[in-house]
Amino acid sequence: MTMTRRLRSFHRWMRSNGVECSDALSLVDDPSTKSISVFSLCDLREGDLVATIPKSACLTIRTCGAREAIEAAGLAGSLGLAVAVMYERALGPSSQWHDYFGVLPERECVPLVWSDEELESLLAGTELDKIIKQDKQFMSEDWKECIEPLIGSFDLDPDSFSLDNYFSAKTLVSSRAFQIDKYYGYGMVPLADLFNHKTGAEHVHFTSVSQTESDDEGDDVDNDDEDDQISDLSGDEQSSVIDQSTSSSAQGDNPAALEMIIIRDANAGSEVFNTYGSTGNAALLHRYGFTEPDNPFDIVNIELTVVLKYCTSQFSRRHTRSRLALWRNLNFSGCSSQNSEYFEVSCDGEPQFELLTLLYIIYLNEKSFDKLGTMMESLVNEDELCCTVNLIEVGGNCSFKKDSIQNVNDLNKFLLTKSVCKALVKLADLRENLYGSVSLKDDERKLKECSSVKERKLYHSLVLRVSERRILGRLKRLCFKCWS
Repeated sequence: MTMTRRLRSFHRWMRSNGVECSDALSLVDDPSTKSISVFSLCDLREGDLVATIPKSACLTIRTCGAREAIEAAGLAGSLGLAVAVMYERALGPSSQWHDYFGVLPERECVPLVWSDEELESLLAGTELDKIIKQDKQFMSEDWKECIEPLIGSFDLDPDSFSLDNYFSAKTLVSSRAFQIDKYYGYGMVPLADLFNHKTGAEHVHFTSVSQTESDDEGDDVDNDDEDDQISDLSGDEQSSVIDQSTSSSAQGDNPAALEMIIIRDANAGSEVFNTYGSTGNAALLHRYGFTEPDNPFDIVNIELTVVLKYCTSQFSRRHTRSRLALWRNLNFSGCSSQNSEYFEVSCDGEPQFELLTLLYIIYLNEKSFDKLGTMMESLVNEDELCCTVNLIEVGGNCSFKKDSIQNVNDLNKFLLTKSVCKALVKLADLRENLYGSVSLKDDERKLKECSSVKERKLYHSLVLRVSERRILGRLKRLCFKCWS
């Protein structure tokens, strides 16, 4: 395959900056997607070293030309790195990373930079619906407070630091940056960020040698991305983190370099994948701009406010408030994000344990609830397993066998009473209503007819919608099965 001009320039850039890319790898420029992928030219085996990248070649706050201004303004993490990216882009050909920028898109196609109309029509009801709106608001505030005052200190075109360009830089940082080490902090790592993601089937790990002298010279850099809530959508930290525990001793430790090592065999001619973590589709679309069909890490959230609103429609406000208070006093809580509390439903339709305990308490009869109240002093000091065992016993479940319980997961079937199952079905219906009047079958039909290349935004939003709605369907089927 003929190498494109931007790839030739990037290969020259790698050589001049000390980046070593194995001859066993081929960078492929796909004209249909305008993206670059990495393929193997020969069989790769576990332990093979396929790339070495000097830390000095990475674009970080410490290596960029605007370091003094960024550090003087107290900017760090993804916010500071976004400024570094804008600054170096504004330098044009005089930037050390000019030819590296040539293999990157102007911006990633993530929902952050979709139009308001696209967000409303494509993501309504999904886990990203509210989050993207919050992202835009928080990031606009960050730009106004932290970046706009800096623009005058740069002898460059002010438009290069506009809000729109900040959003563009943030899409690159959120989708491609790695936490390098304590000294360099959060940074763009050329070559390493060209490997695409594949859940549970990655071929390479990005590694660094153990802590170096330079690591101890600087303070920890905060790479928590408070601007977006992607970590709330997934169990894993979403910024790509270099594995500090592994180094290629066979090749000789280089404290100033990073390495990419094969951890799963790859056959000649196949694409070589990295992994962005065990990540559901909402998180993948939010941060990286794509989804994976049949993603086992997908979830659906049901907000506590929805649960309480439904329970209040079935019981008095006083009843609901008192049951919620007792649930909290037993040290139960849902997941939290910003100012909201919610419960997760896993890919197989299993509701979060804490949601089951709350609904179980909500539906306890008055006699059982009063008895539970008299036991509070002893229960608050119990672990989750013992506390829930007592809760089920108070509820009078005649099929409950205490001796058969080994862990908390064994308790779910006893918490799924007929009343709890009916409540979960109603909650699933309320959550389903957020998607509007279009049926799941219509979404599935559109997805089959849609092109992932020509209609990228529609395709990936449909993958997300269909996946979430199928999870709600599995939740309902689970409940029907339990009470039948």
